[in-house]
Amino acid sequence: MHGVLVFLAALFLSAFSLSKGQGAEIKVLSANAVKEAVTDLAARFEQSTGHKVTLTWAGTEAAAQRVAKGEAVDIVIIGSANIDKLIADGKLAAGSRKDFAKSGVGVALRTGIDKPDISSGAGVKRAILAAKSIAYSSGPSGFHVAEMIRKMGISDEIKDRVKQPPSGTQISDLLARGEADLGFQQVSELFKRTGIVYLGPLPSDIQVLTVYAIGLHPQAVPEAAAALLAFLTAPGAAPAIREMGMDPG
Repeated sequence: MHGVLVFLAALFLSAFSLSKGQGAEIKVLSANAVKEAVTDLAARFEQSTGHKVTLTWAGTEAAAQRVAKGEAVDIVIIGSANIDKLIADGKLAAGSRKDFAKSGVGVALRTGIDKPDISSGAGVKRAILAAKSIAYSSGPSGFHVAEMIRKMGISDEIKDRVKQPPSGTQISDLLARGEADLGFQQVSELFKRTGIVYLGPLPSDIQVLTVYAIGLHPQAVPEAAAALLAFLTAPGAAPAIREMGMDPG
């Protein structure tokens, strides 16, 4: 515990020890689910510090695999369970986890389909059974949806209608192209997309929140990465996080 506290204290102190003349490049690998907020906040951070933030996007599972295989970036922003595993495996720095945002799972339709009632778990079940094709992600939201369908007892009944594309694929794209009728993904990845009909989040009786967390690479640019981590998790970041349909971590 002492080591964790020392690490976090060092991050806090270094975040305020930078000057505009000390620009550095900070490499960030982030989940698509938080893209809008991270992009906005990174731009503001660059303007206020003189550092450069290089952003790379992927699905949580794909990003975690890249870091596990040795890809070196300064900051990783993905599902918290994956961050914890990477820290446990020594791929990210011990004590570096900071929660960024929380997201529920959203539901969307291909355009031209009658809107089902998704105000309850029973309604969602009826919508799934009625859909000709269902798509959900290969990330945290997809894991939840697969388990939800299993608990509903309809996995076998719909298995030939389910599409689960590779990590990082936007379910909204499948819906917009007519490749699926009903789709599930993080709210932030659906509710502002064009070419689809966003129905809303899963109802509370079957909803789950995914926490997206930040971890630092052991070889991260020390002061610059600590400063960006502090910026992303400061109270001032909350409006950008809420703008994409999430709650601050």
